[in-house]
Amino acid sequence: MTSRYRSSEASEGANSLSPRRRTVVKAAAATAVLAGPLAAALPARAAAEAPAFLHGVASGDPLPDGILLWTRVTPTAEAVPGSGVGPDTEVSWIVARDKALTNIVAKGSITASAASDHTVKADIRGLEPATDYWFRFSAGPTDSPVARTRTAPSADAAVPGLRFGVVSCANWEGGYFASYRHLAARNDLDAWLHLGDYIYEYKSGEYAARGTVVRPHAPTNEIITLADYRTRHGKYKTDPDLQALHHKAPVVAIWDDHEFADNAWSGGAVNHTEGAEGTWTDRRAAAKQAYFEWMPVRPAIAGTTYRRLRFGKLADLSLLDLRSFRSQQASSGSGSVDDPDRTITGRAQLDWLKAGLKASDTTWRLVGNSVMIAPFVIGSLTADLLKPLAKLLSLPQDGLAVNTDQWDGYTDDRRELLAHLRSNAIGNTVFLTGDIHMAWANDVPVDAGTYPLSASAATEFVVTSVTSDNLDDIVKVPEGTVSAIASPIIKAANRHVHWVDTDRHGYGVLDITAERAQMDYYVLSDRTKADATSSWARSYRTLTGTQKVERTYDPV
Repeated sequence: MTSRYRSSEASEGANSLSPRRRTVVKAAAATAVLAGPLAAALPARAAAEAPAFLHGVASGDPLPDGILLWTRVTPTAEAVPGSGVGPDTEVSWIVARDKALTNIVAKGSITASAASDHTVKADIRGLEPATDYWFRFSAGPTDSPVARTRTAPSADAAVPGLRFGVVSCANWEGGYFASYRHLAARNDLDAWLHLGDYIYEYKSGEYAARGTVVRPHAPTNEIITLADYRTRHGKYKTDPDLQALHHKAPVVAIWDDHEFADNAWSGGAVNHTEGAEGTWTDRRAAAKQAYFEWMPVRPAIAGTTYRRLRFGKLADLSLLDLRSFRSQQASSGSGSVDDPDRTITGRAQLDWLKAGLKASDTTWRLVGNSVMIAPFVIGSLTADLLKPLAKLLSLPQDGLAVNTDQWDGYTDDRRELLAHLRSNAIGNTVFLTGDIHMAWANDVPVDAGTYPLSASAATEFVVTSVTSDNLDDIVKVPEGTVSAIASPIIKAANRHVHWVDTDRHGYGVLDITAERAQMDYYVLSDRTKADATSSWARSYRTLTGTQKVERTYDPV
């Protein structure tokens, strides 16, 4: 397996809350053998073979000496995700240096129970840095698929390069996860980043592909209870392409709003009705519990997802939780976007981020960021595009001004962060972003109004959605039609934007060396087809020391 590696430190965090819109890519691989359908009971074959590993295996949050392993065992036919039933089951695990699992370096066991929805995690330590390992779980006579993972480089390692898959916004009913399949087929990823909206909370039919359900999810109702969230996570984990990618490389994930509910904030969400749907506190707790049960993610302080990983001397990665602590999105009743008392990060997380960026001694400072930080003004888009854009951004459709769900809605936090980068001469900061269902390559200016005569403090690469609707889907026109009209207008009104594609679905591959960080953008032929092909669309990079993006004409 090719790769380059990293070293890492698990880090801090703060509280808990929600995540947001779109997601990721498909991957077909031979290891996805047990991807049976999630139903009220197991398929006949699987029922006869219980216990079974119907949801694959996964790894995440690589450290120089360790990795977090995950699986879910189905001990009996009735013990489906969210059921709350099924016996305690001993699950053993082994980690080896070879795919045949003959050179075993670690092994152990853990009990899976209904209290954790029969999911298990093993936080393995004592491994060698920058090393490929293979692992497997077993329960009774049944073995899981064998999967590959990779540790990070040691903290002081001179790492020649790193390569990450980057995905966001994977709506089950909006299509197939071909993006995952194509990433899994690469064989060259050190890890893959999921920037939020790994799942969606909507009821069946509410958010599909141009209004058409490509494949129904479970449960069919909007997910609200712990059982609901567990069932939805379980459905996602039956996808063979998602399983294949989890079987090939460790994931580093953060949540956005849809892991909870649309446009979530610390005290509620647009897609939550207090009372009729219970309390937000209970719903958030249920969503968070299911997320940590079903994802190979180490919770940080107070069960949030903000934390920091390190990949040798080449890069560190600060992962943000932009839902748990944020103020309600600005509106006529909840304050101005410029109100200094409103926050997207919360005070503790912003101080943690600033301190980490200042103390960093790596060549690159990556920030896993669920919503766009670069400013975005609408420009002179025609009325027929303003309404669908408002719908995409979940904004009032009668007077679109700014997307208050992203950093544009919390300008005081952004101003403080960018001023910190400039005043401390912190260079090579790259924000990696999802959420908006469009692909962007941006400079991040201190003052967008005077740019490019004023400074850029950082750069930003935004990946499009895996399957969630974007602008051409909302307008229901052929792919590329809207982007041809809207992109030049958006770029003219936002001189720090080098590229925007409003229409296509796919994923990114981030390649980092000491000289540059480059994002290669890939697009799918048709998200509604399980066998969709993938093609390279564009590449942008930022050269070390520049804080600016430039186009490059070949993928790495």
